[in-house]
Order: sequence, then C-alpha cells, then structure tokens
Amino acid sequence: MNLSEIKSKEIMLGYHGKMVHSETMSWVFWDVEKDAKVPEHHHFNEQIMHVVEGSFEFTVGGKTDIYKPGDVVIVPSNIPHSGKALTACKLMDIFSPAREEYK
Repeated sequence: MNLSEIKSKEIMLGYHGKMVHSETMSWVFWDVEKDAKVPEHHHFNEQIMHVVEGSFEFTVGGKTDIYKPGDVVIVPSNIPHSGKALTACKLMDIFSPAREEYK
C-alpha cells in the first residue's frame, strides 16, 4: 500500500484524511486547512496525535497548548478534546481500537 493510492476523505469541514486501518488500529494522515476547527468531543478510542507541519491549537481535558512540528499528544479514552489549525497543517492520528466510523 502507498499513501498516494489512498483517496482522501473530508471527514469534517477542512479536515482531509487518508485512512489506514488494521483490525485494532486506525492511522489517519490529515491535511488540515488554516482555521479549520474540531469541536469539543470525546470517543472511546485512545488517540495519539503528531504534528508533522504547521501550528495546531489543541485542548485536551481543558488544557490548551499550541503544538508545532515534532510534537506528540496522547488523548486518553473518553477525555474531551478540541482543536484549531492556526496554519495549514499536516497531522497524523493513531486510534485504538480502530475508528469504525472512518472505514
């Protein structure tokens, strides 16, 4: 499999993702438009977010920080979180178990 062969899906306004799924994990490669927002939400899946490019404001459990390339954030199961792309961004998210709604 090669990422260039995976069709991008706009999961929410401004968030274009290429999804890779195994039986127990989902790995998402996001291209995020500047000013695109993720409203506060939570899910059963554990999540690890990695900023590849850009600047991303992320709130996890009520604590807001600005993340830059190389930063990694762990989001435990069922913890409220939200975000906003301060610039155009490339992000990677890993979810466990797999995000069935992304398949």
